Amino acid sequence: MNQRSKSGILPLQELTAAIKSQLIFSDQPITDNQIQPASVDLRLDKIAYRVRASFLPGAQATVKDKLKNITMHKIDLTNGAVLEKGCVYIVPIQENLNLPPDISGMANPKSSTGRLDIFTRVITDKALEFDRIAPGYTGPLYAEISPLTFSVLVHQGSRLSQIRLRRGDFSAADGVSFTVDLIGFNVGHQQNKIVGYKAKQHAGVIDIEKIGHYELIDYWDPISARDDRTLVLDPDAFYILASKEAVSVPPDQAAEMRAYDTLVGEFRVHYAGFFDPGFGHEAAGGGGSRAVLEVRSHDVPFVLEDGQMVGRLVFEPLTQTPDILYGSDVSSNYQNQGLKLSKHFMSEIYYE
Repeated sequence: MNQRSKSGILPLQELTAAIKSQLIFSDQPITDNQIQPASVDLRLDKIAYRVRASFLPGAQATVKDKLKNITMHKIDLTNGAVLEKGCVYIVPIQENLNLPPDISGMANPKSSTGRLDIFTRVITDKALEFDRIAPGYTGPLYAEISPLTFSVLVHQGSRLSQIRLRRGDFSAADGVSFTVDLIGFNVGHQQNKIVGYKAKQHAGVIDIEKIGHYELIDYWDPISARDDRTLVLDPDAFYILASKEAVSVPPDQAAEMRAYDTLVGEFRVHYAGFFDPGFGHEAAGGGGSRAVLEVRSHDVPFVLEDGQMVGRLVFEPLTQTPDILYGSDVSSNYQNQGLKLSKHFMSEIYYE
């Protein structure tokens, strides 16, 4: 079968060709470092619209149509601006799409976006679903952004989301289950093992563009391992935990962590995380990497136990192996990770 006719997620070389042929296009040139092994980073444009509520445009309307009725005010992002936690914003994305009938798209937050608890989804005109782009879609993209824990400083050009393109259809299987690790990790100078971090409720603003800049202890409370290997989740608090299993994604596949399953408890695990080809794979220099879990309990306290199933990982083939793999050929902040916060924080913790 001709590689270009195979069903699956498009790898880097086909994404590069899609940009050259204007399937993905922008007034500002799309840079090489936006193109990942199986996805393209999306950039915010220069205006954010503070809106009264989240929305989907529906089959008959554009996003601009809806914004006319629910916009509270506009914010200029050219030189950076703060998006306040607890508020909802719509920001046009610099990249636009002109897809052929056999190509659809999927979007998801970048890893660092989820680890900061920034609820981010992509919307298209006439959309009935978030983060899903219909086959043959032509038109603009918009990011819905709602910081839930930390207020964040974003800029024109900031990258909170990424898009994958898929040729043909894909019927998702049940996937592989994964569980939570509450035995703990040895981290920094801490004497006891740490199972995770709980976000502070009244921390400062985080500038999305500042990497390795912030003191962990100003934003997070480390959670020590308990002898009974349990953790009680407080309602609406935000936690960073880790999977017990190591994830290894083969070079010719990608994987998605499904976000929420009411069958395993009233809590949300992960913001539909996407794992690039080569994540944790031996060819990329690692024997598997833990999956970081972004966890929020809803309505009631919930007891997690070590080894409890918290979600599923669904694998999907690519049309062909990417020319570049995660971890071996690109700068990869989270390859060989254990328990790891977003790249904005200093890697060591200095406290007793």
